[in-house]
Amino acid sequence: MRIVLTGSSGRLGRAIFNILAVHHSVVGIDRSPFSTTHLVGDFTDTMVLRAAIKGADAIVHCAALHAPHVGTVSDDEFRRINVEGTRLLAEMALAAGVNRLIFTSTTALYGHAVIPGRCSWIDEDTVPQPKSIYHRTKLEAERMLEDMSGPDLQVRVLRMSRSFPEPANLMATYRLHRGVDIRDVADAHAAALTNGGDHFQRHIISAGTVFKPEDCEALAVDAASVISLRAPGLAAKFAQRNWPPPQRIDRIYASKSAGCVLGWHFRFGYEEVLAQLERRSLEVLPPFSQDNKQPE
Repeated sequence: MRIVLTGSSGRLGRAIFNILAVHHSVVGIDRSPFSTTHLVGDFTDTMVLRAAIKGADAIVHCAALHAPHVGTVSDDEFRRINVEGTRLLAEMALAAGVNRLIFTSTTALYGHAVIPGRCSWIDEDTVPQPKSIYHRTKLEAERMLEDMSGPDLQVRVLRMSRSFPEPANLMATYRLHRGVDIRDVADAHAAALTNGGDHFQRHIISAGTVFKPEDCEALAVDAASVISLRAPGLAAKFAQRNWPPPQRIDRIYASKSAGCVLGWHFRFGYEEVLAQLERRSLEVLPPFSQDNKQPE
């Protein structure tokens, strides 16, 4: 397949490129040059898009403004890139006969569905309650693509959970309920290129949780006890390192469809986080290195 990849110089874009380029011809677009990028420019530039899309079989769209841009980039610019840029990409795909578009979205747009003092069980049926302009524009783009999807444009929306480098103690715990390895996210994008089913699909991409819905009440007040029950291996690893376990967990991202519909399963759990820490991988930060960071 010939695949157009937007955001190809970013961390996720590079991971997707590495997965896809083994078996496909990938054309990367990004405003920043990198070895995975062939066309340096804004994906909202029609001339850049026209050159890239010609003869393409699919588009993987992961370019966007993200949470770190909130407060430093105007709301209008968020809409131009995240919404209108996505609209332009979909319209040009339709015009060029490209019939598969993969859209990278985020579990962050559930926003206020996470209730302070409680542990929220979140799956694809949970109604998003976005907080910021980032969340709102991603959700708006999702809904626009749903309206545009059909036999001529099959759309797969992937709501990915946390996958950026963080302190090892946080990342390891997050792999139980709200985190995912960037390589697993890339695998999900590859799976979304060829799976069958409805013209429009939306999937949560997060490492499989060991918790159950009935654990939520206890997780909100005594997460350590539940972790000892459900994930004794992680509890033992924390004890060996004298790391205190988390006392509260406020959400669980549980995909209902990624396995059975998308055909995707995560590969890298908390064990990989600890292994990456041991080999000094840049993907994992030293434990407790952000203790002074303000809470989300």
